[in-house]
Amino acid sequence: MTTDILYIDFSKDQYTLPKVSESWQQEIIDFIEYYQGHNEIPVQTSGSTGEPKQYKLPKKAMQQSAQRTADFLDLKIGDTAMLCMPVSYIAGKMMIVRAMEVRMKLICVEPKSKIKYTGEINFCALTPMQAEASLDYLKSDFIIDKLILGGAKVSGFLEQKLSSIDTEVYETYGMTETITHIAMRKLGEQQYFHTLKGVKISQNGDGCLQIKTSYFPDVIETNDLVEIKNDSEFKIIGRVDHIINSGGLKINPEDLEQKLKPYIQEPYIIHFKPDDLLGQRVILLIESDKEIAVEYPADLIPKNKQPKEIHYIPSFPRTKSGKIQRKKIKL
Repeated sequence: MTTDILYIDFSKDQYTLPKVSESWQQEIIDFIEYYQGHNEIPVQTSGSTGEPKQYKLPKKAMQQSAQRTADFLDLKIGDTAMLCMPVSYIAGKMMIVRAMEVRMKLICVEPKSKIKYTGEINFCALTPMQAEASLDYLKSDFIIDKLILGGAKVSGFLEQKLSSIDTEVYETYGMTETITHIAMRKLGEQQYFHTLKGVKISQNGDGCLQIKTSYFPDVIETNDLVEIKNDSEFKIIGRVDHIINSGGLKINPEDLEQKLKPYIQEPYIIHFKPDDLLGQRVILLIESDKEIAVEYPADLIPKNKQPKEIHYIPSFPRTKSGKIQRKKIKL
């Protein structure tokens, strides 16, 4: 088993918080102590679509959110959960809250891109970037019954790679304002996200997802364009704030990215550069140190939406969870 592990058994009626020496461990202890003594918990957004924002979440709402996840995944008292995300953000905080509220045994390891762990656990949350980097361990030594992925979109290539491990893997949808996920999609089986209990979904006039939860009185407006299948199933098709206006033509970059998925293996996005005639000129940005041959069927994308140029950059700016920060890309 990996060394340098913090272990807390919340399944016991009385548990003791251990003394620690590492800063990442102390952050966990500090959060638990704060959570125990306060009714509102300060949190911060990731900053993927703008500057990070500070919020205060009601403790009761976090408890209800934790129970919704437990019900959806059938988590029980005495199950073993793993925390390998920083507690500075909501994802890490909620892993602790779930362990406390469901009374699970919590194994904490230092949050890194690659999680080197040997053993079996019932429940874990990773970012897609962590899952990609830890794939060799997930195939052999690191056995997880139920794994949730959040913080960034799960690519088709990662979904295919994860099909080789003997684990139930779910992509999650949510944000800080919804206390992490309000819906999950089981990889390899489902195309649509399925909402958790107590969540109602709808669309606004722009086609963006609206969320109403049982633990918040207000409807939460998102910038995510969606296809709603029924009262409990939906699919994300892009973001309204990512729409490219090229000569008056509104182009959804995520739609084009989905079409290109079978033809480009490196990380990439559809982006734009200023253009005197069109306003915004559609381009393909690929994360690479060198030029790569890109070939796809001529009729895959309509001519007026096709990327006019291909650019290569060594690395995309990303949030800590691995989400590409499009607004920080300057050309």
